[in-house]
Amino acid sequence: MAEKGTIQVRILTPERVFYEGEAKMAEFNTSEGELGIYPGHIPMTVILKPGVLTLTVLEGKKEAALHTGFAEILPDSISILAEAAEWPGEIDIARAEAAKERAEIRIREHRADTDMARAQTALLRALARIETLR
Repeated sequence: MAEKGTIQVRILTPERVFYEGEAKMAEFNTSEGELGIYPGHIPMTVILKPGVLTLTVLEGKKEAALHTGFAEILPDSISILAEAAEWPGEIDIARAEAAKERAEIRIREHRADTDMARAQTALLRALARIETLR
């Protein structure tokens, strides 16, 4: 049960329970834009887009790179099923920069055999990782 003024947050990836705890607010990217969730939010489900997850917890703020998935939002809880989620200490900046460059080249060259949606998602993932480290 969440403490008054907080919302219970549970983030699952295929590999692990990434986060489970209370938050005053959660912010993340969706297919409809950036969303901020406070306790008492109306129930809804959303599709996640890669971006920075910000959790405002009692001790301050926690940020992580959050990738594609789904979120169920209820007045007292948020359940996120994500393809991947990474804390700043888990991100290899050199690898993220290299992935960004590869995705930008694929998009810029736009060859017939390039899956543009996949290239754009790869770019968003790389940018989420890089932004999480800033």
